[in-house]
Amino acid sequence: MYEEGVREYRDAKRKAARQFGAEKALALGSHLPSNAEIHAELERLIGVYEGEVLPERLLHMRLLALRCMEMLAPFRPYLVGSVLSGAVTEGSDIDIHLFADSAEDVEEFLREREIPFESQTVSVRRGVEFLEYPHIYLDEKGVEIECTVYPLEDIQRIPKSSITGRPMERADVNRLRKIIAGMAGGSRVCT
Repeated sequence: MYEEGVREYRDAKRKAARQFGAEKALALGSHLPSNAEIHAELERLIGVYEGEVLPERLLHMRLLALRCMEMLAPFRPYLVGSVLSGAVTEGSDIDIHLFADSAEDVEEFLREREIPFESQTVSVRRGVEFLEYPHIYLDEKGVEIECTVYPLEDIQRIPKSSITGRPMERADVNRLRKIIAGMAGGSRVCT
């Protein structure tokens, strides 16, 4: 994930599993590290190789996220993932959860403002079932912003983290502003 910029744990595990042979390439079993172990190693590598540039990069990405979230305010955005946790690399994207009646509402909002985007539906495994969620991709100064659109009624349902298995850490606009203000005041960079 660090060296090649693979963004999803599942994709990184599949790539690593190929080293064990074709029969294990799709089996993401005990022969591979957990998402938590991968995340810890990723944080360690970022600290070792990018410690000097991390604070500036993280502030830049959080400011981009804030600007995007303010623009998308009608869809009650939440920042999640690496930009919130602080484990960002040069190739990291910004992950935002949006809540709307439909993805088409978000797409129409962007079209009206002449903001270019791409979209696709992504299947996500929740327990034994697979759910499909629309994803809208924006580009802000070379940084990809991945917006996952959830139904309005899901706003109080916090997805589980693929790293901890607990409710996912997320920040609304007000919380992100406080985090950024703390960074500017010399506080700890990571939340």
